[in-house]
Amino acid sequence: MKTLALMLTLLFIAPASVYDFKLKNIDGAEFSLAKYKGKKVLVVNTASKCGYTYQYEQLQKLADKYKGKLVVVGFPANNFGGQEPGSNPMIKEFCSKNFGVTFPLSEKVSVKGEDISPLFKYLTSAENPDFTGEIKWNFEKFLIDENGNLIHRYRSTVEPLDPAITSKL
Repeated sequence: MKTLALMLTLLFIAPASVYDFKLKNIDGAEFSLAKYKGKKVLVVNTASKCGYTYQYEQLQKLADKYKGKLVVVGFPANNFGGQEPGSNPMIKEFCSKNFGVTFPLSEKVSVKGEDISPLFKYLTSAENPDFTGEIKWNFEKFLIDENGNLIHRYRSTVEPLDPAITSKL
């Protein structure tokens, strides 16, 4: 009985940081944001057929400019208006061909609703100086510090090269 109670307790321990989540990249291989310890990470929910899709180019410029200090990680999601209908290989090709994306992309995930990715459930409820709650649209951004903690959150209208983001790097 004690063993069962211990197992249940371990299952429901709240994550301490984004480093506690196991993810899959666009090619289906497992990865963890823990591999970026010591760097800031900008987590972005993305879509290929959105009015903000042009931000892929700025995200790549941001990743290039702050390489060594920042890692941008895109999370394709089809939660808003069906704006990410493609498969993982189609998304990867689109991003590479149209925007020269070389920063890491995850597999397609859900960023809201009953099937929300555990990472995004954590991020949307994590305390930060900006706001909490559901993601409103594609290209919302979550800035993670070098220790895996959410420090700022930005709505879609804040572009990747905006001083609101770059001043924190």
